[in-house]
Amino acid sequence: MFVPTIPVTCYYNGQISRNETDVKYEGSETVIEPLEVPVECTFQELIDMIYLKTTIDKRRFKLVLICKYPLRSGKKFQPYPVRDDSSVRTMLDLVNTPTIEEIELYIKVVRVKAQVNQSVGGHADIFVRDNSNVAQFDYGCGPSSGPVPDTGPNGDDEDNADEERNDEYGEDVDDECDGDDGDVELDRHASFFRAFNQVLENEQGIYVSAQAPYCDVSNHPDDETLDEPSPVAYHLPPTPHFQHVENLHNAVASSWTPWVEPTTANSSGEFVIGQVFNSKSDLQEAAKIYSIKAHQEYVVVASSKKLLVLRCKKAEECQCQWKLLAMVIKDTSLFVINKYTGPHTCVNPCLNRDHHQLDSQLVSTHIKALIQAQFSLSTAAIQASVMEKWGYQISYKKALDGKHKAIRQLYGDFSQSYTELPRLFLGIEQANPGCAVVWKTCETNMPNTEIFQRVFWSFKPSIEGFQHCRPVMSIDGTHLYGKYKGKLFIAMGCDGNNQLFPLAFAITEGENTDSWGWFLACIRNEVTQRAGICVISDRHPGIMAAMVNPYLGWATPFAYHRICMRHLASNFMTRFKDKILKNLVCRAALASTERKFKKHMNTIGRINSAALQWLEAVPFQLWALSHDGGRRYGLMTTNISEVFNSVLKGARSLPVTALVQLTFFRLNSYFVARREVGGNRLASAKQFTPYVDAQIQGRVVKAGSMEIVLYDHVKGLFHVKSRSGRTHRVNLHEKTCTCVKTLIYGFPCSHIISACQHRCVDFRLFVEDYYTTKSYYDTWAPLFHPIFNEDEWPLYDGTVILPPDSMRRFGSGRPKSTRLHNEMDVREGKTLITCGLCKQLGHNRRSCNNRNQAQ
Repeated sequence: MFVPTIPVTCYYNGQISRNETDVKYEGSETVIEPLEVPVECTFQELIDMIYLKTTIDKRRFKLVLICKYPLRSGKKFQPYPVRDDSSVRTMLDLVNTPTIEEIELYIKVVRVKAQVNQSVGGHADIFVRDNSNVAQFDYGCGPSSGPVPDTGPNGDDEDNADEERNDEYGEDVDDECDGDDGDVELDRHASFFRAFNQVLENEQGIYVSAQAPYCDVSNHPDDETLDEPSPVAYHLPPTPHFQHVENLHNAVASSWTPWVEPTTANSSGEFVIGQVFNSKSDLQEAAKIYSIKAHQEYVVVASSKKLLVLRCKKAEECQCQWKLLAMVIKDTSLFVINKYTGPHTCVNPCLNRDHHQLDSQLVSTHIKALIQAQFSLSTAAIQASVMEKWGYQISYKKALDGKHKAIRQLYGDFSQSYTELPRLFLGIEQANPGCAVVWKTCETNMPNTEIFQRVFWSFKPSIEGFQHCRPVMSIDGTHLYGKYKGKLFIAMGCDGNNQLFPLAFAITEGENTDSWGWFLACIRNEVTQRAGICVISDRHPGIMAAMVNPYLGWATPFAYHRICMRHLASNFMTRFKDKILKNLVCRAALASTERKFKKHMNTIGRINSAALQWLEAVPFQLWALSHDGGRRYGLMTTNISEVFNSVLKGARSLPVTALVQLTFFRLNSYFVARREVGGNRLASAKQFTPYVDAQIQGRVVKAGSMEIVLYDHVKGLFHVKSRSGRTHRVNLHEKTCTCVKTLIYGFPCSHIISACQHRCVDFRLFVEDYYTTKSYYDTWAPLFHPIFNEDEWPLYDGTVILPPDSMRRFGSGRPKSTRLHNEMDVREGKTLITCGLCKQLGHNRRSCNNRNQAQ
């Protein structure tokens, strides 16, 4: 039976060396052995295989396995201990990592000692004889009950180590622990740390990253220990966190271990002396989760870069002895628990709704993955998630603060993002030459510093692909919801399959005549110089003024302005508040012939002459399809822009760097998916897009039931009568029909198809090139290229961009992220309530004027 295997390269008879970015196995006598490891291999099977391959004496030596593991960037590596079945599976999964050419497994051969007792889970707990030379010491944590490692029989070495330790830690810790219950006597315990470091190095061979991804989450965090998250990291692949939830009983913690459960070294769920954490923040997070699950609270007695002392909150009230002291291991960022008294002996009289240790920092760590999956995660959803996980109802403010911290940790600081935005664009242009970026800033009194006002960007694939789209563009603006106010401008095209085509974006201070004129000028100068483009928008005064400005390049005949039908109907409803009239306005706007348009307008005039005058004040060609002249290709609204606005809704609450990156990745996903569709249709010899194919098929069926009368076979003049009895004149030579639908949509109506079938003419000649599969494929054919890692981006040597104070939000709470509903959002066909007393519409019996009379 065939068993699939994975090649693993083993190194032994050397030394593991590590720097900030890499892990290597060095030595003049290093031996390299290739292994073929079965996919379902267990840890014990791997150990036996290595013993057999290397001929190492199993009775005299044990093996410590270290795997070379990639970090998130793919160019940095960290030692990863392989000590159980789960870690073996993780190591073998590296075969699917693109940045890994081969799986490297480093073997450290350690002589078996009697003092080491191998415990469950692959961790070697340290049990040694009592050492009378190591005295107990008190940091307010009570007497130690755990074993203390022996440094050996040489007392002189212990004395030297004592002096070393005292010189390095003595003064600092004395100062930092003022006000504690006991004096600090680190000089007596240097032998403990020396022994512990030696055992960790010689016996365990475990290397832990000193760069934890978490920030300090103590009650009194130290600024020096906070790890600033990368402000531009949205393009990076996911980090390998949260992979080994089952390895919670290993006494050595690493950055690969999530603190979803308390990290303990025994089944009781308690901390143990000698337990090591990758960083102070990991220890703090583990202590918080331990306290939350135990429904107890603690206070921070002392906290510094080298020390953490915790004590039960009810120590004085209930005489609870729960205390914990941990210190940093010399020359590392590892924290080791060297004093612990637990568990809690106090009880809570009642269970509080909230927990002191369940702070916003812990909430942010819990919801990071949720925020990454859904930018617009609501505060109520965060509260529900915390309640489900820990059983506590946190306040709205704490949930909101946790969300803000998670956003900052994932996507960077809002203020700093404006400064980092220029370099982000340089990184995008480095991988995608030809992108258009235009800045507008304001000068300041500070040298080499400018205030952000606007930025415009469009990606090269969008610029190239728009040449094959229909000459229609929809523009719209939407609010930003982050720390700074502003507007996001979006310009969208429409491809031959009637799908949106993202074209250009801009972040501005707001909607006004100058900002809209600047945005349209950028599109004309940087994106497209096509003549005859139809621009669909609402009736914002800034847009109306920019479209008639002859110096911006959008005045007729270089472009044609059209109004969104829904916005016009909303304005009409606001003015006249009559749903029947509003429906008639929509029917008039959608009428394809002037005959139908006049019919609906006359009906409006008979009902309300003022409404008719209001509509006649707006030029018909701006909003009526029958007067359009085929410029808007049947697109009556700005829905294509508003749909993309809704796609970006969650991202509009993120820093501007994350917003820009999201537009990049979202557009790439559109191009990849639709390029594949276009390529498949080309390979299948499909001539038109799915949208046009469906439209033409329906019209072909309809054309089969029409009556045809030929008048001129040379010019192709026909008289076509439909089943309803209405007749239309068709001219095949001029490609026209009196129904005007061919002119409006760009592909033949049923009357022309019927005439073509009568004369055996190919009606596909009447379909515009924009709807062909070739044009559709060419629209989405341009490629986006992956952005390089941030450390490979070009350096930005321009002026420093600062966010504008005038755009900063100073109010409390979150900004309203849902558009205010107006008449556009009135649900059609909604049944009005009927009063039970007077039987009139529009009110109920409680608000009825006849209520008193009825009583």
